[in-house]
Amino acid sequence: MTDIIICGIGGKMGANLLNALSEHPDVRCVGGIDAYADPSKFSVPVFAKPSDINVSADVVIDFSRPEALDGLLEYAQRTGTALLLATTGYSAAQLDAIEAASEKVAIFRSSNMSLGINLLIGLAKKAAAFLGDNFDIEIIETHHNRKVDSPSGTALAIAEGLLEEKPGFELTFGRHGGDTRRAHNEIGIHAVRGGTVVGRHEVGFYGDDEVVTIAHEAHSKAVFAHGALKAAAFLKGKAPRMYSMDDVIAEMMPRS
Repeated sequence: MTDIIICGIGGKMGANLLNALSEHPDVRCVGGIDAYADPSKFSVPVFAKPSDINVSADVVIDFSRPEALDGLLEYAQRTGTALLLATTGYSAAQLDAIEAASEKVAIFRSSNMSLGINLLIGLAKKAAAFLGDNFDIEIIETHHNRKVDSPSGTALAIAEGLLEEKPGFELTFGRHGGDTRRAHNEIGIHAVRGGTVVGRHEVGFYGDDEVVTIAHEAHSKAVFAHGALKAAAFLKGKAPRMYSMDDVIAEMMPRS
């Protein structure tokens, strides 16, 4: 059994995680962190901040905001509790702090907890290697009109994967101005915001007279909750280092 604490338990992803637990009998919630939630509405203790926690857990899952990071890193390192970070919008300094903490405690970080989107990243990297330099690459991400960061952390993760296959290429964020002719060694990233779209990511490879498109669309936040719970079960008992969804997928794949 994997015992988890949910940071942001009173938010939308907190609710999705609690609802998804019924399909993951190997994971249970033993507490939550949320300064704004009403503790009386939950069947587990809810703490205002990580330093208040008085229950033990195997993993803390965080779907809240970057501002929560310092307290979570301090708690994780002090108690040896693994940390699953599914929040986006971290600063460069925060990313450095996460990397440093991973030398002392197991940390899983992913900008998108969907198994499908991580499959997309892998397929996009293979397509970039296979198609070579004769195809232009563009990333288009679409999210609801209340999303804070732009471009999405997932779009940036896709771009990072593509840059591994295309060293020397540069990212172009949108296009505006007088001369917007495309450079050969660039990967474009475009953000669309509207309505209640949960999340859509598309990678387009544009060649002469043909286009190859790889896309993923999430229809509800439940897909992220299920991915996070699978990752939490994976993370239990792991040695200190940085982990990603690639590690989870590798463990899930059948061995030949």
